[in-house]
Amino acid sequence: MRPLSDIVTSLCSSDPVEVTQEEALQLAKEATSEALYEAAHSVTRHCMGDAFDTCSIINVKSGHCSEDCHWCAQSAHYHTQADAYPLLDVEPCVAESRTNRQAGIGRIALVASGRGQSNREIERIAQHYEAMHQASDIKLCASMGLLTKEQLRRLHEAGVTTYHCNLESAPSHFPKLCTTHTQAEKEQTIRWAREVGLQVCSGGIIGMGETMAQRIEFACYLRSLAIRSIPINILQPIAGTPLAEEPRLTDEEYLRTVALFRLINPTAFLRFSGGRLRLSPEVMRQAMYIGINSAITGDMLTTSGMQAREDMQLIAEMGYRNTNEKDWRTEETA
Repeated sequence: MRPLSDIVTSLCSSDPVEVTQEEALQLAKEATSEALYEAAHSVTRHCMGDAFDTCSIINVKSGHCSEDCHWCAQSAHYHTQADAYPLLDVEPCVAESRTNRQAGIGRIALVASGRGQSNREIERIAQHYEAMHQASDIKLCASMGLLTKEQLRRLHEAGVTTYHCNLESAPSHFPKLCTTHTQAEKEQTIRWAREVGLQVCSGGIIGMGETMAQRIEFACYLRSLAIRSIPINILQPIAGTPLAEEPRLTDEEYLRTVALFRLINPTAFLRFSGGRLRLSPEVMRQAMYIGINSAITGDMLTTSGMQAREDMQLIAEMGYRNTNEKDWRTEETA
């Protein structure tokens, strides 16, 4: 196995050599936290510079989902307190997109519950996006579940640039978390999204009973699909779901996970996502020093998010530059 210093030198060179899964496992077992954090920081700043990507979410349709994802409050399989409502009208979506852009946020996603969406719903949503596109220059993202290629094409025609489809966890762990769809179906959606011209955002949730080895497996899985925007959610145990009693990750577990994700995915945007309000301000700063260089800001589906103003202050404080100029489509090769 290469020493950590050699790995960093390689990743910061003009001809980098990927960290293997075996090397990452060895680092997880043997490297001190301080050494991991400094290594990941060096790689982040060399490979990604000071760019910081921000996005926000509008939960455009909530609840009554047919899928049995064990972490999710919107599943019809569980009794939770999550709001349930049909597709929102266009006006609040346009107003929210304009407000978010004025706050400095670079992207906004409409997120709809359900395994997928009907053609009629996609047409309505596409019209929402067309109106949002006219209202401001905020970049448009979508998270609608398992869509057909033609549905994805319609969203792209309406102005959507990014499709979000989380792979959620390591392939060895995912079947324990969801039985109503597979990661292979998600991969097909990702392939179709790219074929119609969309870039892809895909990550998952940590703290769902997986081991550190499985987090490393997951990071390598995302790399194998050339994912360049990776939301790292922290499980928010929700009463009524099968993971309601899952123990909380320690701060060190979270930070070491961020460091290993960065070493495995040196040119990806690693994104603060759901559950980060469980972190103290100091741990959030540490995570940004190590490798977090993007964030979902505002409300996040069924849990609370940080306000945009606080995030913008934190981004500047940590030496990053908030920008919506950086895209990752041209870097995707899968």
